[in-house]
Amino acid sequence: MAVTFLNRNVSDLCVGKPALKPLPASATVAEALTALKKSGEPHVSVWSCDHSKKVLEGNCECLCVGKICMVDVICFLCKSENLDDPSKALETSVSQILPKENHIVRHLAPNSSLLEAIDYILEGTHNLVIPIQNYISTNSRKTLSKSSPLSCKHRGGVEYCWLTQEDVVRFLLNSIGVFSPMPTFSIESLNMIDCNVMTIRYHDPAISALDSLALAHVEQTSVAVVDDHNRLIGEISPSTLAYCDETTAAAIVTLSAGDLMAYIDCGGPPEDLVELVKVRLQEKKLGAVLELMDEEFSLSSSSSSSSSASSCSSDDELGVCRINGSGRYSSARRSEAITCYPGSSLVAVLIQALAHRASSVWVMDEDNTLIGCVTFKGILKVFRSLANVRPLTM
Repeated sequence: MAVTFLNRNVSDLCVGKPALKPLPASATVAEALTALKKSGEPHVSVWSCDHSKKVLEGNCECLCVGKICMVDVICFLCKSENLDDPSKALETSVSQILPKENHIVRHLAPNSSLLEAIDYILEGTHNLVIPIQNYISTNSRKTLSKSSPLSCKHRGGVEYCWLTQEDVVRFLLNSIGVFSPMPTFSIESLNMIDCNVMTIRYHDPAISALDSLALAHVEQTSVAVVDDHNRLIGEISPSTLAYCDETTAAAIVTLSAGDLMAYIDCGGPPEDLVELVKVRLQEKKLGAVLELMDEEFSLSSSSSSSSSASSCSSDDELGVCRINGSGRYSSARRSEAITCYPGSSLVAVLIQALAHRASSVWVMDEDNTLIGCVTFKGILKVFRSLANVRPLTM
């Protein structure tokens, strides 16, 4: 039964998914920032179009070549060569800062199997681009921006959505009974614990973890913040950074790992840490970064003058907050680490990860010492192993 389930069409997962809002590969990083803030989504799809096709056939061919996230922008601005003139760096083509791994985003036919989708994810794909089987109306086409790749419309007027690792894992959870009794087994017995984790000491400069943050973004995991005895204190998660703004680059450059956790935590940065960042920017003679930070906070203040103060929702465990300004923190998850134990069952860890929107769960021993982590990718690998029990049936 499990094998048959894994052979279902991937289009079953696309029901209700919104169409992608495309960003042309020719856009600048600044334009990507604007698109991210307007969309309210953690990622924006980047498209490349062959306009010669439009001249010949009336339809240009467009291909999703990647995705841009606030984490990409923040890591880009943190590079030493960009700190002296961040405004100039923001004029860089967005194609220059896309992750170089060309498999992070992949197109997939709607009649492909769920098993194929999982195989792509296990190879490193983050987002699977699937055609939505409907067509753009004439009126909708007229309203599309001329700068959008869809202004020349995809072949046949088809729109696209994309599926993430979380979408696939959530779909599997909804039919977890199909895989019984495996979900009740411990993560230790299923060999799911990845001991190769990235860590940083609580008092170490956050900038020392920049390469680890970039890798965690690609691997869809997090950087653990630990004490001198390797006991877990918290985490710096790309999932949280994705809902921050570009001024977080200044915090990474100036704060310790522990202070950075507080800076990016739910609700936005505390005023005392904001002032500390500004003082340290002056000490480091990074006036251009300070100007960018002041400009962003000024824009946020003016746009929120009629808004209420920040508050945290208590209707779930996500620590979801609503704040003034651009609202980039409104869907952010707290930097408090989500943990489990080697004896925890697969289904328990699965539910925990989805409930907290965490792409990885830290595994601890009884003394709170960090052992490793369990990721969505590791979870999918276990489900994928069931397909090897016997040949797939059509």
